[in-house]
Amino acid sequence: MVPERLPLWLQRYVDKVSDLNLFGGLPANHVLVNQYLPGEGIMPHEDGPLYYPTVSTISLGSHTMLDLYEPRQPKDDDPTEQPRPPPRPTTSLLLEPRSLLVLRDTAYTHLLHGIAAAAVDPLDTASLPLNAAACPSALPGARLVRGVRVSLTIRRVPRVLRAGLLLSK
Repeated sequence: MVPERLPLWLQRYVDKVSDLNLFGGLPANHVLVNQYLPGEGIMPHEDGPLYYPTVSTISLGSHTMLDLYEPRQPKDDDPTEQPRPPPRPTTSLLLEPRSLLVLRDTAYTHLLHGIAAAAVDPLDTASLPLNAAACPSALPGARLVRGVRVSLTIRRVPRVLRAGLLLSK
């Protein structure tokens, strides 16, 4: 990773997250800005060893439902087996507008996370997200319509290249 200055509006968010001491006493130094349109999602994935094992995400605009999955096992990759339906999430979290999500420890190192491609998130008693009690909009019978969502994923990258190293021959 190569460092660049962040715009002041974005640096304010990074500073506030850094003040939470999520990254082993060091400040956040990486931000990924993504826009999701209604009906768009992201496949289940892990963030990997490039980053400090904590990730924070601020959701702006619309809500979304973040799904957490058990990781694939080597036996899951048997090429002789018939195709299977995609795995079902172990649990889900409702990310409300203007919320901060922090994934760390086992949630970061062991579980995959993703967002299903959906325009509406129907909630019933059997499918309430794990954090429903803390979310005013997570009511049984609710149909949460997704709008445009912007996520600010704020992390710590332990190893950052110095610009001088890139310019020298």
